[in-house]
Amino acid sequence: MSRSNFDRTGLALMFATILVWAGSWISMKLIVPYIGPFQFVAVRYLAGSLVLFVLLVALHRPLAMTPWKLTVLTALTQTAGFQVLVQIALVTGGVGKVSLLAYTMPFWVVVFAWALLGEKPTARHGTGFALAAAGLVCFLEPWGGMGDAIAVLLALVGGLCWGLGTVLSKRMFDRHAPDLMTFTAWQMLLGGALTVPAALWVPQVPVQWVWQLWAGMLYIVLIATAAGWLLWLSVVRRVPASIAGLSSLGVPVVATLLAWLVLDEQPTLIEMAGMALILGGLWVVSRVSRRPA
Repeated sequence: MSRSNFDRTGLALMFATILVWAGSWISMKLIVPYIGPFQFVAVRYLAGSLVLFVLLVALHRPLAMTPWKLTVLTALTQTAGFQVLVQIALVTGGVGKVSLLAYTMPFWVVVFAWALLGEKPTARHGTGFALAAAGLVCFLEPWGGMGDAIAVLLALVGGLCWGLGTVLSKRMFDRHAPDLMTFTAWQMLLGGALTVPAALWVPQVPVQWVWQLWAGMLYIVLIATAAGWLLWLSVVRRVPASIAGLSSLGVPVVATLLAWLVLDEQPTLIEMAGMALILGGLWVVSRVSRRPA
């Protein structure tokens, strides 16, 4: 295979991954009326982990549980905490806004890597944070009564949970070097299991297994979770990390466009300005993270 074909295939896989993950945000928004957030997370990740464990058996990969403390903490933050918060945010918040604020994860990674791993941020990190803060102000619109501030803050804290889980994952790989698929399967299983008590006892929207919910869950579990994860692994193998990292910018952009087309969620000019500022901050932070030490 020539290098041009190699690159074209890798880029095609990356764009497919972005489209698949952006579509999951549309699906999550569409099923909000039919299932509560805790129930959704329990079903999504228990079913998703089952798919991954089947793949582990089929591929003869290790099944033993990875070191339990870091696995549980990652499941609690990166899986359960993140997904529950963004699903609640989607009840009132638009797809574009919630997905973009959830993808502020790289900013939180900088903060937690400093606190837990001793990786001190640079001045360029500060520039990225300043751009993101200005974008957040555009979303909150304090001059107009704060708008849907609860959805904004829930999505932001969801990104925080994702960032903390990412740093915990890095500590796991640095200390124990587990098999990636095995670690993912176990943290998904535990993340789903941790939400089961809340799914059973916290008052929520009654589950309505109508065709919309079935279709949405099949897409989210089989395509966005299982196939999307395998697509991402293929991207990482084929495409330089500097290009693969751009997916963190591509998913909320494509999700916003899809929400505009499918859900008629047309962003306002001030929201578009906020998106541009946050994406600019994400780009600055991602560029800093790729600079050689």
